[in-house]
Amino acid sequence: MAVHNSLEIANKDDLCEDDGRPKRTGTIWTCNAHIITGVIGSGVLSLAWSTAQLGWIAGPISMVCLAIVTYISASLLSDCYRCPDPITGTRNYTYVDAVNAILGQKRKVLCGFLLYTGMYGTGVAYVLTASISMRAIHTSNCYHKEGHEAPCVFGDAFYMLLFGAIQIMFSQIPNFHGMEWLSIVAAIMSFSYASIGFALGFAKVIENGSIMGSLGGIPQVTVAQKVWKVCQALGDIAFAYPYTGFLLEIQDTLKSPPAENKTMKKASMIAVFITTFFYLCCGCFGYAAFGNQTPGNLLTGFGFYEPYWLIDLANFCIVVHLVGGYQVCNQPVFAFMEGWLGKKFSNSTFINKSYTIKVPLVPTQVNLNLLRLCTRTLYVASTTGIAMAFPYFNQILGVLGTVGFWPLTIYFPVQMYFVQLKVEAWTRKWVILQTFSIVCLVISTIALIGCLQGIVSAKIE
Repeated sequence: MAVHNSLEIANKDDLCEDDGRPKRTGTIWTCNAHIITGVIGSGVLSLAWSTAQLGWIAGPISMVCLAIVTYISASLLSDCYRCPDPITGTRNYTYVDAVNAILGQKRKVLCGFLLYTGMYGTGVAYVLTASISMRAIHTSNCYHKEGHEAPCVFGDAFYMLLFGAIQIMFSQIPNFHGMEWLSIVAAIMSFSYASIGFALGFAKVIENGSIMGSLGGIPQVTVAQKVWKVCQALGDIAFAYPYTGFLLEIQDTLKSPPAENKTMKKASMIAVFITTFFYLCCGCFGYAAFGNQTPGNLLTGFGFYEPYWLIDLANFCIVVHLVGGYQVCNQPVFAFMEGWLGKKFSNSTFINKSYTIKVPLVPTQVNLNLLRLCTRTLYVASTTGIAMAFPYFNQILGVLGTVGFWPLTIYFPVQMYFVQLKVEAWTRKWVILQTFSIVCLVISTIALIGCLQGIVSAKIE
């Protein structure tokens, strides 16, 4: 076992850039893989339910509107990777770095709190979703053997612990620069299960011989209940789209020329288009297949029973994808924790020493850092524990989507754009973007209230 200082490795010319960061070799395609891995995740499975709450008009329109909002936000934020000039300025490696450089220390603190809390919550949601999919494989096989009326009920705890153990291992990947292969595999898995969900919904519509659903969505006993469900549905859609929290980390992997912001904007357009296509297919065909009986989770709510092996394959793909998705969403949190501790205790060998070890069945030597091992293990364990305490799929997704949506996806990118391009108050561009921001704030606030009510109701029940 070899021991070395991690800072010494960072100075090797063949591994690092002039700024000491790992070599930037990313392309528009690896960028797309990272985005799709982070975006097409647990959120896609709830979109049929969301469409069912909103109906045939508001459901698809909401998804398209959120796609447009996400692309605008990503375009604004990609220009903040460098400042003061978006092409030749100093690099901002993270979202928080960009806010600090452009908007100042106070808003950096607020941004960091919201950003890392949201990423932590997304990690909780991914543990929950992966466990549901693993349980669904077990349940699907049970229904196939015992019949669709059999009492095939299984708990989630074992599957959450299993997924947590897997994440502890993969969380030792140092940073985004070592994750290209994992993101590519995860992106392939996301295409696979989204395609299966779409195909099953399409086949069910053909089997039914009609398109189910209505213009107004699933009716509720009272107007208030309908409002709560609509709010929760909007929150679920809001959770399914944005990736601003880790956009700059992905952009930092891109090689240049061409300028990183140009590559990022092209990649964002492609990724948002692909994502919206799959979202519309899964959401609309899921609703068309089941109407008022649309399950909260399209592939694990057992609207589909057969072919059972295809259900198993889809859920297996979900689990593999979420292994990568968890890492994409939480690597910025890992980097923040370890960076802060590294500055706080710069002379600590526990933090700065790395060990090269040979692991059986692994073809290359593994670089192990004790700080990384301890902090990331505790982090994964905590997200697993919270998922076990609050197993409410749709409600959790809705709250996560609405809490961080406006400040992180709208407010900070818009304000940074104003400062970066020196947009004066009350000009046409300023009025349009401020109106855009206010409208999104109102919608996300209403959605948040509905999602919180959903969690309270689920807890009482």
